[in-house]
Order: sequence, then C-alpha cells, then structure tokens
Amino acid sequence: MIVVDTNIIAYLLIRGGGSEASERLQQSDPDWVAPRLWMDEFLNVLCTYERNGLLSARDATNLIGDAQLLMDGKSYDVPPHRVLSVARRTGCSGYDSQYITLAEELGVNLYTNDRKILAACPELAVMPP
Repeated sequence: MIVVDTNIIAYLLIRGGGSEASERLQQSDPDWVAPRLWMDEFLNVLCTYERNGLLSARDATNLIGDAQLLMDGKSYDVPPHRVLSVARRTGCSGYDSQYITLAEELGVNLYTNDRKILAACPELAVMPP
C-alpha cells in the first residue's frame, strides 16, 4: 500500500509527461490510497483541462468515472488536528499536509512530484520511478 497525491492519479489517467512513471508505479504497487481530498483536486484538474480545451466534456466525464473506479474504497478521512500539526511542522499547505498525514498514519510512503513535499518529508515522500 502507498499514498499517492492527485497528480500521480492524474498522470495515470490523463496522458502526459508523467504518465509512464505513474504506470510503472501502479505496476510495482497497485494498492493506492489517498485522503478524500484527492477527488476535489482531481475534479479541479479536469475542469481546468476542459476549460483550456485539453479535454472534451465527454473525456472529462469518462475520466472521473475511471478515477472513481481506480480509487474505489481507497479514500481516507484524516484527523484535522493531525493535519494542522503536520502543516506546522513541514510548512506545507493544509492540502498537501493531508497526504503527508495519511502516509504517516499508515506508515507508508507518499508518492508525489511536488518538490515542496519532497523537500519537507524526505523520509516519507518519494518520486515515482
């Protein structure tokens, strides 16, 4: 089991520069989990891509279905007081701190491309292979 942030999920489902790394990661460990926040962030990615003409409405709708299937039963609530504590300790945003908190709570790595998270949590955060 590993924690993945929304960008890892997006790279897997939306073809782009990070897609191959996300595919390798899924092949090496397909048991992905994330805080419930991932869905809100993924919806924002889809809205942005659609507004910028990078995805059609149909594609965005299909991708949200694919994402729901991928993460079905794999979304977790994180304790808000722990998120605040992590944010204070790391200097990361409340959003990013939810991913960090979940990884810490589960005792697993957090896969991300976010440079701030990688710098703040080198013992926990890992870039995809």
